[in-house]
Amino acid sequence: MTPVPDGGRLPAAYLRTGSSSFTDFVAEHEPSLIPSRRGLPPGATIDAPHGTTIVTLTFDGGVLMAGDRRATMGNIIANRDMEKVFATDEFSVVGIAGTAGLAIELVRLFQVELEHYEKIEGTLMSLEGKANRLASMIRGNLGMAMQGLSVVPVFAGYDHQSSLGRIFSYDVTGGCYEEHDHHSVGSGSLFARGAMKKLYRPGMGPDEALRVAVEALWDAADDDSATGGPDVGRRIWPTVALVTAEGARFVADDAVAPVVDAIIEHRRGNAGGRRDGSAS
Repeated sequence: MTPVPDGGRLPAAYLRTGSSSFTDFVAEHEPSLIPSRRGLPPGATIDAPHGTTIVTLTFDGGVLMAGDRRATMGNIIANRDMEKVFATDEFSVVGIAGTAGLAIELVRLFQVELEHYEKIEGTLMSLEGKANRLASMIRGNLGMAMQGLSVVPVFAGYDHQSSLGRIFSYDVTGGCYEEHDHHSVGSGSLFARGAMKKLYRPGMGPDEALRVAVEALWDAADDDSATGGPDVGRRIWPTVALVTAEGARFVADDAVAPVVDAIIEHRRGNAGGRRDGSAS
């Protein structure tokens, strides 16, 4: 940020009551710190790690989001245990797909944006307000996206006004769309979405939703090389977050591992996860 001048006083801009948007403040006074303002030189290309598959679904009393842990760079596995699901405030989470470094920086800025709003306004931003604010931040990254550095997150949270979990998806232009029941983003999203269509049912509890999410990621990894399924050998499990009226929390690995073990046992000799009369 702007250096403190001689005498130790902050510049006048820091002492005025201004917008409740931290991003707007930084864009006005130190625009070079905004991720989307750092364009590539003309004609330049960059090969950066990419995050892959995120799934999210609503359940009775909230919403769940889960992400695989693999990041790829072309045909190379760049990272096997990357975190792609983040709590953005007490009642919302975001999952990232696309250029990993840029996406993580955008999420951190979004987290500060929501905290800054709460401090200035003295109240939490509405869930739709959060979703729309993230959309405007993605829209500001359009120039980078056109150079191949795209960020396509999925946002979810608990809406106290409707007492429901809600899901919002985006495109690279900043378009914001509410999704119903379930959604997925990333390279394995096509396969994960197909799995959730078959497994999802209204009124599920959080334990059932966890099983559906892990199975969807498993199916995505089975058909998409960029998606990393549960790694039993290394004990690397998907990152799973739940958001309810009590707030956002992450599911411990010790709780995810038995779900993975149950799926492995169910699919022994039945790799495709076929359902029949004897299936659990």
